[in-house]
Formats: sequence, structure tokens, C-alpha cells
Amino acid sequence: MDGLTKPIGATEGWQADKDRFRLARYLDGLGDLMQTVDAPTKLIDVAAHLEGNTRAVLFRSAGPEGALLVGNVCSSRARLAAAFGVEISDLRTEISRRLRVSPEIFEVPSSEAPVHEVVLTGEDADLTKLPIHLQHALDGAPYISAGVDYAVDPVRGITNTGFRRMMLRGRTEAGIDLISPSDLRAIYMESAARGEKLAVSFVVGCHPIDQVAAMMRLPVDEMGLVSSLRDAPLAVVAGVTNGVRVPADSEYVLEGFIDARGHVEPEGPYGEFLGYYGHLKKNPVFHLTAVTRRRDAVFQTSTISGRTLSCTDTAQLNAIRTEIMIWRALETAVREPVDVYVTPSSGGSLNVRISMRQRVPGEARNAMAAAFGCLANVKNVFVVDPDVDIFSDEQMDWAMATRFQADRDLVLMPAMRAMPIDPSLNGARLGCKAGFDLTMHPAAAGSLEAITPLPPKLDGPRFATVEAALQDGPKFFIELMAAVASDDGREVVRDIDALRASPGITRDASGRYVLGAAA
Repeated sequence: MDGLTKPIGATEGWQADKDRFRLARYLDGLGDLMQTVDAPTKLIDVAAHLEGNTRAVLFRSAGPEGALLVGNVCSSRARLAAAFGVEISDLRTEISRRLRVSPEIFEVPSSEAPVHEVVLTGEDADLTKLPIHLQHALDGAPYISAGVDYAVDPVRGITNTGFRRMMLRGRTEAGIDLISPSDLRAIYMESAARGEKLAVSFVVGCHPIDQVAAMMRLPVDEMGLVSSLRDAPLAVVAGVTNGVRVPADSEYVLEGFIDARGHVEPEGPYGEFLGYYGHLKKNPVFHLTAVTRRRDAVFQTSTISGRTLSCTDTAQLNAIRTEIMIWRALETAVREPVDVYVTPSSGGSLNVRISMRQRVPGEARNAMAAAFGCLANVKNVFVVDPDVDIFSDEQMDWAMATRFQADRDLVLMPAMRAMPIDPSLNGARLGCKAGFDLTMHPAAAGSLEAITPLPPKLDGPRFATVEAALQDGPKFFIELMAAVASDDGREVVRDIDALRASPGITRDASGRYVLGAAA
């Protein structure tokens, strides 16, 4: 983060509106997309309020402290689209556009940072005074699940950001999940190998855009992703105890470090994002050195697991991240991709649907290979023609039933890297991925049998009579109705019947009416 720039007008814009990307302001604009619970809420009851709830939930008095707590903020595509100011159908395109925006980052002093309005250090820095709740019945302890971590790679000097859950171990300690491959894990392992602790800060309570940025996996300084996706200059502030820079408009920041002992302390079990418990693991320990926050800060919790994965923050964030990464791969793998959708109910990564115009045989398989190769989490890929709505389970079921032959259209890719927490692996590291080619077979494409029946619509050139219309060329019955402006059709039947006698009417192979006697 050395060499911060201060874009022209950035400071003035920051002073004028420090809350533009504040979580609380975003919540104020949600309307019917959010539920507010005014009554005092016990922390043990928070998870039940959030489970399967299609709305964000703001608790105005959570726990004995009466804290402001919000959950399910990112657990619907509609709320993510609202965060970016676009329609749901334009979300992926807009995020892809913003990823190409050059970042603009500048540092502000602590005195100007809203997240430093309250600074707690020493004995006052206490994790157990925050509204952290037990999320799933068999979790090892209450978890911080919405923490966006910021850490600087000491060797490369770039900032890494991501999502890491933390299990409370005491007033100033939390187990941090660093089992799965990630940039932060690699940075930490290098630091631990040198016997050095790693400074890290967790933002708890931020705009959904910042959370989307934290989900991305791109080889850049990831602080810049926050600025790019905001499509605005980003003000950052250095931590009061560890110097790690974070967005200055955050709600809460938990400053500290991960000690150098490595993966030594038990963490878990925990309800994982695929809808099952993850087992007890050995993980590193985070040590709290400061809590900073706004005076009226909103603490945030994220939904991770449960019976309704499509209504969880993790699934929705995973899905949009996966779609963007796959789209980038498709742009170079096939000629004409149309859209991509990842089902949140598969954890937002395992089941992928791709719509494309297949110009030559085999392109559907190229699309599958691109999806498998760009993210290890992708497990099953379904490729369809553009006439199939990939956002509709009914349409996908129809395509599976009518366009798929297993001996011809099933593609198996064994011994590929897989997601370790997938319970179907039974502990293995490698798994089999499957591609389902649900595109229309080239031999059937263009035939009448390949056309989806739709309600009739009068559209086409007009003629004085049915006979005149048929003199123009073969016509389907609906074209004859349109030709004589018939909104009934029965008079057309009478005209056709009269023409059978002279000059005669036949039908071609497609069922169109043809003027003239049968040969």
C-alpha cells in the first residue's frame, strides 16, 4: 500500500459524504428487502430469525448490551443488485465492468476516519463484549462470520483481502480458519516459517460491494478491488495498533495479529457453506489488540449454512464470484457465450449453468472444460442453447429431459482437484467432475420438432384472400389467419375447405398449406 495516491477531488468528496458507502446507509435504502426487529433479541435466537429468511434482518437491540446487529445482508441477488445500483439481470455485467476501473486509494488521518470515532485498546478491547452469536447447534463456540480480513504480504508489499470465520476462544483470542488454500494462508505460512506474527485486521460491518471484492480471486493488490468495485476513490486509515490499512468508513474493525505457532489449536466444528458440519480442525490463533468502531456502529453477521443455502450470504456471494470467473474463462474458450448462472442452493459454486450459441459441434464441451479449469470448486456443468432460461429450474429440467442422452452427452472428468469439504469425496482430494450437454443435437436443430410451442400471435403480411396468400407461397395456419386479419380462424378453415375442390390444397412436410392439387 505504499505510494498511495490522492485523486483530484477525492478528499473533498470524502469530507462531503463519508457515509456514501456505509453499511447503515445501504440498509436504510432496502425498504421491503429488509425486516426490522425492534424487540430485544437474545443472541441464541438470532440464527433462527435468519434461517431461510429471504430478507435482511436488522436487530435494533441484540443481546444484553442492546447492540445493533444485522444479518442476511448479502443473502439475495436482489440485494446485491441494489448495492450496485442495477437490475438483477445486469449484476454480473456491471461487476465485470467495474473490475476494469482503475483503483484510486488515499489515506486519511485517524481523526477523519468514522471507524475511529471509538477506539478501544488494552482491557477495553474485548471480543466477548461484541454481539457474536452461536450460529449452528453444534458449532464449537460463537463465531464472527462476516469479518473481511485485510493483511499486507510482508514480502511483496501488497494487500490481501478475503473472508475468514473466527471462533471465539476468549476476550482477546479467536481461532481463524486457514485450512483451505488461499492467499492469506500462503502469506501466513511464509510468515510463520520465519517465526514472525502476521498483522491482520477484520472489518465487521461493510457495504456489500466490499464483501464482493473480498470474494474475488485476482492477482492484484486487492485493496484496489474495493475501490474499483465501488467505482469511486477509497479512503483508508491505518490501524491504531497494527498499522494495517482498512476502509475508513467501516462499522467495526478488529485489529490484531495471527501468532507464528501455526495450525496448533482446535477450531470448529462449524456449519459449512455446503450445508453440513465441518469437523474439528487445528488452526492458527488471532490475537486482538484493538476494537475501533463508529459511535452508532452496526455489527454484522453472515449466514453460512443450514437447510436453505440459497438464502445464505455465502451462497449468493460465492455464486456471483463464480459466475464472473467462469464468464472470463468462457470469453476465450468459446465464440458466443450468452450467460452463466451458478445455483446458490449448490453453495454458489458446485452446479454451473451455461447458455451459449454453439456455432460448431464440440463447443459445449469447450465451455465445460473452461468452467472446470478456472475454479476447483466447480463440480457439475450444464450447457444449454439460448432458448433455455438458465435461471429457471423448470426450463433446465425440461432441457435435461428432452435434449440429453447419457451415452452421448455426459462428459466425465475424473481425478480432478475438488473442494475438500464436499462430503461426497469421503475425504479424498481428487474427484470426478461431470458435464451435461443439454444443447439441441445438430441433426434436430432447425426442424419443426425443435421449435418450442408458444401461444399464437398474428404477425405477417396481409392479403385480400386466403387464396392470394397461398399464391404468395406455403403458409402455416397462423400465417393464413394473419394474412386475412382473422382473430377467429374458423372462416379460414372454411376458405381452405372451399379451395380443396379447386385449385386444390396440399400440405408440405412441415405442415404448411400449399396451393395446388396433390401430385
